Amino acid sequence: MSNSQSELDAQFSGTKSVADALRFDEKALENWMKTHVDGYAGPLEVSQFRGGQSNPTYKLTSPARQYVLRRKPPGVLLPSAHAVEREFTVMKALGEAGFPAPRMFGLCEDPEIIGTAFYVMEFVEGRIFWDAYLPGMDPSERRALYDASNASLAHLHSIDVEKAGLSEYGKPGNYFERQIGRWTKQYKAAETRPIPAMDRLIEWLPANAPEQERTSVVHGDYRLDNMIFHPTEPRVIAVLDWELSTLGDPLADFTYQLMQWRTPKEIRSGFLGVDLKSLGIPTEEEYVAAYCERTGRSGIPNLDFYIAYNIFRLAGIAQGVYARALQGNASNERAKELGALVEPMAEYAWTIAEKA
Repeated sequence: MSNSQSELDAQFSGTKSVADALRFDEKALENWMKTHVDGYAGPLEVSQFRGGQSNPTYKLTSPARQYVLRRKPPGVLLPSAHAVEREFTVMKALGEAGFPAPRMFGLCEDPEIIGTAFYVMEFVEGRIFWDAYLPGMDPSERRALYDASNASLAHLHSIDVEKAGLSEYGKPGNYFERQIGRWTKQYKAAETRPIPAMDRLIEWLPANAPEQERTSVVHGDYRLDNMIFHPTEPRVIAVLDWELSTLGDPLADFTYQLMQWRTPKEIRSGFLGVDLKSLGIPTEEEYVAAYCERTGRSGIPNLDFYIAYNIFRLAGIAQGVYARALQGNASNERAKELGALVEPMAEYAWTIAEKA
C-alpha cells in the first residue's frame, strides 16, 4: 500500500477543529442535549472526526463522558441519501438484539436545531484499522481480527428481523433488482461524463441477478475500517456507518467485503495477487468457508455476479461523492480523487461480468 498505517492514522484517526462549512450552533445543540440525552451535563466541546464519512461526524466532549454526533451534510442532497434517521433506527434495534452497535442517546429530526437532522450515540473506545493489511502485526493477530470480522457479519445476518422489530426497515424481496435500480438512478443523477462500462453494467446486471434466498439486515458498507475492535482482544465491539443499511440479501453484504480479495491494491487496498498466507490474512476460499459454516450454507454460487454488482455499486457511490465535491459540500477533501476511480472500477467490474 502507498500509505503506512501511521500516515493513515494521521489522515483518518482522531479529530480536528470543525470545518467552516460544517459548523453549527453549539449552544442550540447543548440545549437540546440537556432535554434529550439522559445524564448529560455540560459544558460541551465539539470537534470533527477526520475519517472519510459522507455524513459529517463530530466528537462531543462533556466533563462526564464523550459522545458522537452524526448529521446530514448541509446543501442539496440526492434523494434518499444521508438518512441518519434510518441509521439511528437500525443501530438502536440491533443493539437491543445483542449485536455490537453503539448505544443510541437520541435522534433529532428538526432541522432548526443545528441546520440538519442528527443523532447522538456513545463514543466507543477501541481500535480502528484503516489499513486492511494490518501492518505491524503478527500473522496470527491478523488472522484472528479477520475471523472476528467474519463472525460479526455472520451474527448480523442471523438476527431475526421480525423479533428485532425491523421488518419495516426495507422491502423483503427483489433486493438486487431494487438496488441496481437505486444505484443506477443515483449514478445517473450524479453523472459528470459518460462511462461506457457503467452503461453496459446497468444493462447486464438486472438481467443476470440470482434469486434471493434469505432476507436479513444488510450493513451495506461492511469493511474493516467501519468496525471498532476491543482495545486488546480480536473482537468487534461496535460496527459503525449504517448509512447504506436496509433489509436485503445477506450474500450481497458478505460479497461486498469479499471484494477486498478481488480488487488490486490501487482500487480498494485490495488483496489481488498478494501472498496472503505469509501475512496471516485468510484466503478468499478460507473466508468464504468460515462465513458459510457460520451461516449454514454449502457454498456461494454466482460469486462473479456478486463481485461485479458490488464493484458497480461502489463506482456509483464514488460518483455521488465526487459530484458532491464538485458542488463544494462533501465532508472529505479527498472526494475529488474518487472521481478518477469511477471509470477503472466500472471497467474492472465489466471484465468480471463478462467472465460470469
